[in-house]
Amino acid sequence: MHTGQMLLEEPVRLAAQDRETSLSLPNFFPSLTKIVGTLGPRSRSVETLEACLKAGMSVARFDFSWSNAEYHQETLDNLRIAVSNIKKPCAIMLDTVGPELQVCNTSGEPIELKSGNNVTLTPDGSRVPSAEVLPINISDLAKAVKKGDTVFIGQYLFTGSESTSVWLEVVDTVGDDVNCLVKNSATLSGSIFTMHVSQVPINLPTLGSRDKQVISTWGLQNNVDIISLSYTRHAEDVRELREFLRSQNLHYTQIYAKIENFEGFEHFDEILQEADGIILSRGNLGIDLPPEKVFIYQKTAIKKCNMAGKPAIITRVVDSMVDNLRPTRAEATDVANAVLDGTDGILLGAETLRGLYPVETIRTVGQICSEAESVYNQAHQFKKIIQYVGEPMSHEESVASSAVRAAVKVKASVIIAFTTTGTAPRLVAKYRPPMPVLALVFPQEKIDSLNSNTLSTIKARQCQTLRGVYPILAISSTGEINLKEEVALKLALDYGRSVGILKPYDRAVIFEKIGDSAVVKIVEFEDS
Repeated sequence: MHTGQMLLEEPVRLAAQDRETSLSLPNFFPSLTKIVGTLGPRSRSVETLEACLKAGMSVARFDFSWSNAEYHQETLDNLRIAVSNIKKPCAIMLDTVGPELQVCNTSGEPIELKSGNNVTLTPDGSRVPSAEVLPINISDLAKAVKKGDTVFIGQYLFTGSESTSVWLEVVDTVGDDVNCLVKNSATLSGSIFTMHVSQVPINLPTLGSRDKQVISTWGLQNNVDIISLSYTRHAEDVRELREFLRSQNLHYTQIYAKIENFEGFEHFDEILQEADGIILSRGNLGIDLPPEKVFIYQKTAIKKCNMAGKPAIITRVVDSMVDNLRPTRAEATDVANAVLDGTDGILLGAETLRGLYPVETIRTVGQICSEAESVYNQAHQFKKIIQYVGEPMSHEESVASSAVRAAVKVKASVIIAFTTTGTAPRLVAKYRPPMPVLALVFPQEKIDSLNSNTLSTIKARQCQTLRGVYPILAISSTGEINLKEEVALKLALDYGRSVGILKPYDRAVIFEKIGDSAVVKIVEFEDS
């Protein structure tokens, strides 16, 4: 069996071969909102990964801003074992580094900065890091900043602790050096500190040489499902990556634009049009935007994604769970409000990468999402999208919205969308059905260098970012791929029963294409 195929075939085989084990199966549907987990030191063993998947993780994020390809490959190999063991699919997301600014502490010793003192930022890597001098990885900073600009350095983006981050105010520039006033006392610990210059464009490429090297090797080797393009600032950034992916025979890898600064928001509409999805990186945004503006930017961005039918994922929701078993009241409310705003997914960073409680964090966030979903005003959202789309609708969109309307009217337990490309479940998810959507993915004919099963596996895993959508490959336990529709439907219904979302006499709404027509059918599930 192809390694990629392993990620999705097993649920169907389980449904076809073992229909009496539903009580012992993990809950694959803790919430309709998807959870992206960043994998690292605390979340890379097979045992922990199995627990993360059972708790609700649908997408695994590999952050290449730290460690090397060998380390991430070991983690991915462990993930594949975990996926096979518990028979639950998981999408693979590669997160690029992008034009990340860094302070390089070659000494490794903690650096104590005192409020009111001066410190110089310099591109001269030969100078020893200290409380007076901080070497940086950009040579043109002095040309980009002016007196009064704000520079942030530290680990706040990762830990939420003000004592490990410092705010600087630019005093003047001398040659390539930038002299700054320290605004708060802090201790910087580690070998690399993140640096962010508030609302100042930085002349560095969004897709750098290191990112291209990682994508063309690790990304190609693993047929990654999604690239998270860090620091997306223009639609051209997405187009450039798309062209590079084509040159590497990664034609079907999706691009999620990561919006991290004011430039990205200025060009949000054009970026949304080009990208397959959006990630709102609220760590950097919380620095680049005035605090009182963050909520409205989040709501506006999510609404635009909802109207376009493209997934929106937000970050930085439960920072305190890096060290604690429970989120703060504000964090729990923040997660719930993001769900009510319409987010498709929650991305966990340090909480799962190096936090003490990765599994508990995923489970807790899933439970909060589920509770918020129970009071989500689906009817209001449905009406807003219908009004936004207007008339005339495309045939597919009209039928997809009708499928959701019918499912709500007949109180269906599930919607089953037949698809080869992933378009059908994406259209259904756009109308925010209150019940799960099973995406029954049929293999396509061989295209380029990919065989039909591998391509279908990629398309199926990409559904794991869509709110409420859960993919199944339309392949029988014997490996048959040219299934008749009624056989494939039975597999989907049996799978729904095996994971506990369908019981005898429940109704299911079917959205499929027959010839050139898209149709909706209502079926009643019978026990056998």
